[in-house]
Amino acid sequence: MNFTRWSARLPGTQRRAAARTEQTASPDRRGESSVPAARAERPTDESPSVPAVDELRVREVLDRVPSLVALVHGPDHRIAYVNDAYTTAFGVRPLGERAREALPELDALGLFPLLDQVQRSGKPRTVKSRKAPDGRSYTFTCTPVAQGDGKGGSDGRGVLVFATDVTDHAEAAERLRASERRQRETAVTLQRSLLPQELEQPDDLRIAATYHPGGTEAAVGGDWYDVITLGGGRTALVIGDVMGRGVRAAAVMGQLRTAVRAYARLDLPPHEVLQLLDGLAAEIDANQIATCAYAIHDPNEGKLIYSSAGHLPILVRDENGTVLRADEPTGPPLGTGGWMHASGSIPLAPGSTAVLYTDGLVERRDADLDEGIAALERALAGATGTPQVVCDRLVRSAGVTPDHDDDVAVLVLQHPARTGADGELFRNAALELLGGVEAAPRARAFASGVLTSWRFPADLHDLGVLATSELVANSLQHGTPPMRLRLRRTDRRLIIEVTDGDDHLPRRRRAEPGDESGRGIAIVATIASNWGCRRTPGGGKAVWCEFALPRIQTT
Repeated sequence: MNFTRWSARLPGTQRRAAARTEQTASPDRRGESSVPAARAERPTDESPSVPAVDELRVREVLDRVPSLVALVHGPDHRIAYVNDAYTTAFGVRPLGERAREALPELDALGLFPLLDQVQRSGKPRTVKSRKAPDGRSYTFTCTPVAQGDGKGGSDGRGVLVFATDVTDHAEAAERLRASERRQRETAVTLQRSLLPQELEQPDDLRIAATYHPGGTEAAVGGDWYDVITLGGGRTALVIGDVMGRGVRAAAVMGQLRTAVRAYARLDLPPHEVLQLLDGLAAEIDANQIATCAYAIHDPNEGKLIYSSAGHLPILVRDENGTVLRADEPTGPPLGTGGWMHASGSIPLAPGSTAVLYTDGLVERRDADLDEGIAALERALAGATGTPQVVCDRLVRSAGVTPDHDDDVAVLVLQHPARTGADGELFRNAALELLGGVEAAPRARAFASGVLTSWRFPADLHDLGVLATSELVANSLQHGTPPMRLRLRRTDRRLIIEVTDGDDHLPRRRRAEPGDESGRGIAIVATIASNWGCRRTPGGGKAVWCEFALPRIQTT
């Protein structure tokens, strides 16, 4: 191979060579008083001569570099030269042959379109970390070179292929990516295991939820949701978001979700639950901030009672398609401390749909958060169907894809409007308990008549009347007016509730043989499927019990 026919003309090489020649030929124009550079000493006769770069033989240099070098020329890319490193990697390659047949490794790497592009444009191109047939990874730089004075046109142009072995870097990068994938898979697994595996389905609500982890480039966050049946027909609904990413955020989320379920069993108002959760969040990790919205649905009230700790507003669509936004009250996120949370309410009449969600559904980097919430309101206004259908439509309308850059959690609940035969399975009856001891027999008679009209079997009728008698007697003895008896049936259970003006909650205790009182709650707890008590928002308390209905009456 005669390299005198080829000059490796990298862009700017000739200009830099001319500049060096001009600089050498130019006399020193500095004044005589100028101080010469410290190292600008004239070499002595004994100093070894150092050859200039221009005097080095190109082939000797290329033969010894550890990188792979190949030179092709002409429109069909015929092989002009391959160095020793290239031969070691891929074997001997015949000179003068077409590269497409003689260099199959370049074809496997898809480099021939790049060679054509470099030859046409006269500009170098680089492709990073391509895995070659020998199993090694290389970064290829293709640089145009010209024959002789470079005036030979495209037939006189060649391409110098320079490949650097980056296998170690590629393997290290792949190990890092694999490690990140494992960490993300661990976080996703932990996140999903901490979310409800199956949503509780209350008698009066229909509920669906979805969780979408962020894309592969985004670490998993701490979004969560929950549905908790409180008894007596009431349901707690929770949505939250732990700020941060990865396993730590998911672990904190799991602790907060467990705590919410424990606090919910106390049947406290929403703001009191968040108050307790706020203190716990600071103890878990003072540097980890979380938002949360906690709401309670009571079918007797026709509304959601809620409290928010820095979370996004709940949206409710009524049966006419009008969307309401629950903006107030909203306190700071959990873990900040020093804030007294408050409860608010938003109507949830039969036929309504409510949506609780995390910021991944509405927040975008190129848009204001309020715009995202407004877009969600518009999507909800036109969303009909089952809760799962609504949930899926909202996620699609927000443009959530598998590579979304943030976690998304959505909880959709509907309060169905029941009519016809279905409506017959959901009935209510109430009686104001006026007067003194005569209120007890009047309550028993009222309960007996209602349960008979609801066509309950005799054994369930008698148990319901007994439970009514004990709850009313307990309220008359230990409570204060106003007192009220409420009977409610659903397609699954009978609920009996007595409210009064005293806020001292009863507790179950063991009565001694000589005690004249203390057996009422014990009797109720024994005969009923479940019982409980809570303080009411306006002061006073409610004591309730429930009986599971025979499956034959369930539709």
